[in-house]
Amino acid sequence: TVPKGWFCTFVAMHKSQSLFDKKMITLCSGAILFMASFSMLLPELPNYLRGLNGEKYIGYIVGVFTMSALISRLFSGKISDRVGRVLVMLIGSMVTTICGLAYLLASSVAVFLLIRFLHGMSTGFRPVGSSAFLTDVVPADRRGEALGFLGIAGSVGMALGPVIGSLVTVEFGYTALFVTSSAFGLISFLITLQLPETLENREKLSLKLLNPREGQLLDWSSWPSAAFLLPVSFAFGVFLTVSPDFVESLGFTYKGMFNGIIVVFSIIMRVVAGKASDVYGRILVLRVGGALLIVGMYLIGTADDVISVCLGGAVYGMSVGINMPTIFAWTTDLAEPGKIGMALSTMLMSLELGIGAGAFLSGAYYQDILERIPHTYYACTVAAILAWIFIMVYPSSRKQ
Repeated sequence: TVPKGWFCTFVAMHKSQSLFDKKMITLCSGAILFMASFSMLLPELPNYLRGLNGEKYIGYIVGVFTMSALISRLFSGKISDRVGRVLVMLIGSMVTTICGLAYLLASSVAVFLLIRFLHGMSTGFRPVGSSAFLTDVVPADRRGEALGFLGIAGSVGMALGPVIGSLVTVEFGYTALFVTSSAFGLISFLITLQLPETLENREKLSLKLLNPREGQLLDWSSWPSAAFLLPVSFAFGVFLTVSPDFVESLGFTYKGMFNGIIVVFSIIMRVVAGKASDVYGRILVLRVGGALLIVGMYLIGTADDVISVCLGGAVYGMSVGINMPTIFAWTTDLAEPGKIGMALSTMLMSLELGIGAGAFLSGAYYQDILERIPHTYYACTVAAILAWIFIMVYPSSRKQ
């Protein structure tokens, strides 16, 4: 019997049966390596592109990546719901494996951007399959908690990746960086092969699934979570584009360390945020996350030394740790029966739109002029205020 009262309910859920069985551990292990595989490149690619005389295209590093992810999500959700979750995850891991090595062939800006575009397909597939798989194997009333743990695994990868990438690049060079990235992707692929398929009544993979006129591509029931995510992801796109140069100008030798700080605080909040959204509702938790996003963006924008930017990064990391698992859980709540994969892919298209817009606009404005970077974070602050206003006026009478 669950004790009455919100605190007792929260504690009782914490003490209930562990979610960490073999499938969960395998899924999270693959997610860690996948996220580390592509995130280890992020702090170092701006300088690599400069070496190709492509400093004017720094905003494209994230922009073309997210554009590809957005396009591929038109199909990954449908494939996940009709062919299988594991296949979608395997496609994502294989793409990042191949593209990691392909950067070695980037002898010009055009070739680099083409590879970067193809690389974006990896995140267009893997997260959709992982989240849909997880919702198949956990109780509906523990989705927030379970997705929070999957988010922790992704955050661990996002924390380790940039640190490993910066260390490998500084000590061994870009060739070693790209080989390491590919190796992480390959191990992720091999681990994912151990997962059983959870989708029932599966179809065979066919070319008709890639036909945009064949069947439904999107599930618009997830529009509220997608609407909240759009300005949140815009801030993330700006962060990914300008933060490496910004923190280097403030005194960071290993630029990936700043990403590590943000992800560590994200992990801390993910431990409780997903479970809290199961108990108190998605809307209340997102109101807290939205407020922290406003504060974090403003603090980073006003930072003028290592300590102040780390403080802003810590607050921003807390907002990410609260918002992301809650948005994923809210999306699965809103999804129509049998269309969780499409609901997730629809929501994640908003993620890519926001990241892409943030990356392209901040890169176009920045133009290697450091004094302009704070202005991009002030724009993120405005976007965060819009997200917070939306979630404050969204009705929360029912448990959402």
